[in-house]
Amino acid sequence: MAAPRAVSLLLLLLVLSVELADVAAISFYLPANSRKCLKEEIHKDVLVTGEYDVSEQPNVKADLKVTDSSGHILYSKEDASKGKFAFTTDDYDMFEICFESKLPMGIGRVPDQFVTLNTKHGVEAKNYEDIAKAEKLKPLEVELRRLEDLSESIVNDFAYMKAREEEMRDTNESTNSRVLYFSLFSMCCLVGLATWQVLYLRRFFKAKKLIE
Repeated sequence: MAAPRAVSLLLLLLVLSVELADVAAISFYLPANSRKCLKEEIHKDVLVTGEYDVSEQPNVKADLKVTDSSGHILYSKEDASKGKFAFTTDDYDMFEICFESKLPMGIGRVPDQFVTLNTKHGVEAKNYEDIAKAEKLKPLEVELRRLEDLSESIVNDFAYMKAREEEMRDTNESTNSRVLYFSLFSMCCLVGLATWQVLYLRRFFKAKKLIE
């Protein structure tokens, strides 16, 4: 009975691994002398790979550049037509993949370039075939390694979400405290102002002998 349960568990984990795969494939048209960018937030120490294919058009060149939020260039390719790129994130950040089309002056209208971009990060970016060859792993061992990496990635995601939740809760509590103190200060100011107005008007009316 233990063996069928283990197989069922393994199949369930395989299904989950397919459903949770971090794969993003997109295609779009890039007009001449235009720039299109894709942004994505990625966690720390995550392997990111990408494969791109840009259709060729006469006299048109498309440059590819991958940068982080600080403007650091992680990958750059002039006259990019077809290729791959890979990098590992140093910190949680927003990464940008930009395609820029350049057409020389004096040339008339040309058809748009068709761009296909396929990015992977995390477990799906790793090449387990090379790992299996390097470490001489059996197919089942390779799947177990992949599931281990996937479970670690899920745990890291939950840990990050927990840390973010704690940070947001602390920020919310701090904001509530500041709002409370500001409200008390405003009330004190209003009471003080109202008292001063009453005393001022009382002295004024007494000076005019309107009241005793």
